[in-house]
Amino acid sequence: MGTPKMVSVTPTIRKTLLVIGLAGILVGLMVESAAGRDKRCGAVYGCSKIYTGNQVGEIVTQEFFDRIINQSDASCPGNGFYTRDAFLEALSSSTEFGMVGSLDDSKREIAAFFAHVTHETGHFCYIEEISGASQDYCYEANIQPYQCVAGKSYHGRGPLQLKWNYNYGAAGYSIGFDGLNSPEIVADNPLISFKTALWYWMNHCHSIIITRKGFGATIETINDANECNGGNPAAVDARVRYYKEYCKQLGVSTGDNLTCKSNPCDPNSSLVYVSILIQ
Repeated sequence: MGTPKMVSVTPTIRKTLLVIGLAGILVGLMVESAAGRDKRCGAVYGCSKIYTGNQVGEIVTQEFFDRIINQSDASCPGNGFYTRDAFLEALSSSTEFGMVGSLDDSKREIAAFFAHVTHETGHFCYIEEISGASQDYCYEANIQPYQCVAGKSYHGRGPLQLKWNYNYGAAGYSIGFDGLNSPEIVADNPLISFKTALWYWMNHCHSIIITRKGFGATIETINDANECNGGNPAAVDARVRYYKEYCKQLGVSTGDNLTCKSNPCDPNSSLVYVSILIQ
């Protein structure tokens, strides 16, 4: 064996070594990232990529959306207002919707959301609550930042029929519109309309679904005072029927606890979230 020769490291060689080194770092990061994805996918999804918001659109297809809205009359004010595109764009303000848990959990959350939307709007027919302007949805006790504005009505509007001044105020604060002075924008702007529905859902129903407390618990949250505990069994049955239908369309089981059996929540339970926001 001869005497080893010294190799001069030229700029070209240095550049090559640098590229190789960077490539090694990138490969390491990719392996680490894949390991992280597998922890989330693995037994949960059986996939090799993180489940992203864009994939909510793979579940809420145009066909799925059209099956709902096509059941309403062509003369309905919601036709042309509620669109799949507006819904998908609104997801930017609620990035965890349909994103937490297993793929089946995501499908159940989507089925539950659209079941309530279907019931509240009559298959996307109504934008505003029928005779809602004649109702008093002004609640002023202990919610100083969200005082009612004279001449403004906080009746039901949008996919989940957002009601009450404290919800309009809190939703506007979170999403970025003046919900107290301009509540009517929820009925005028499809994007804000869907964003308010998703805002309400994420703050009051999302945790119920992802912890698998059942669809019935979401009914308690949305309209407990009027429907649960025997208040309106026909309305409860309708919500459950839509939920079952959409679960079947999406190829997922419904889970347990489909109906609301008791009245555990105060009808103004939304104020709990508002009080937390104010603090």
